[in-house]
Amino acid sequence: MAVIGLVLAAGRSTRMGRPKQLAELDGRPLLEYVLAALEAAPLDRRVVALGANAAAILDTVDLHGAEPLPVEGFELGMGHVLARAARALEPDADALVVCLGDQPLVGPAVVAELVAAWRGGAGPVVTAAYQGRHGNPKLFDRSVVARLGELRGDTGARDLLAGHPEWVVAVEAGGLGDDADVDDERGLARVAELLARQRQAGVARG
Repeated sequence: MAVIGLVLAAGRSTRMGRPKQLAELDGRPLLEYVLAALEAAPLDRRVVALGANAAAILDTVDLHGAEPLPVEGFELGMGHVLARAARALEPDADALVVCLGDQPLVGPAVVAELVAAWRGGAGPVVTAAYQGRHGNPKLFDRSVVARLGELRGDTGARDLLAGHPEWVVAVEAGGLGDDADVDDERGLARVAELLARQRQAGVARG
């Protein structure tokens, strides 16, 4: 059963004021963290949806084996980007793990937990949860991927899932990663601090 990881990284970074995909976090572009995590996760294929700043991203960021998927009309919003990507990948995906390119602290263990839960029969949607709060990433079984292809605008899958809460199974991932996102410079500084804490904790455990 093919599990495909999809990273949404097509946004224009209007709140950031500069391409946040390329913003430096501890010496690496922000987007690279998610792509490196997916490379280490139990996935059969990895795809990154690109729109704004695509050329600069391809010139600058190590995709870690992910396939670039340019999305026309990316300025219409996340829902449009997710829909276009879902339609492109639907024929090959038994499950689609959707990650956001501005959440660099979601590690491979989080993705592995979602995939394991789905293979164990959970779903058709499996979401990471952090101390009970539903967050990202999310895994969508092929039975739901076609519905993603109908999305529009900038709301992503939120409204779709709100209308079908019975689809969703939560997997607690609070000890495995963090889905803090970067919308602006303050968010980047916060994530940098969280990353430093994670590394300090890892050294302490080691």
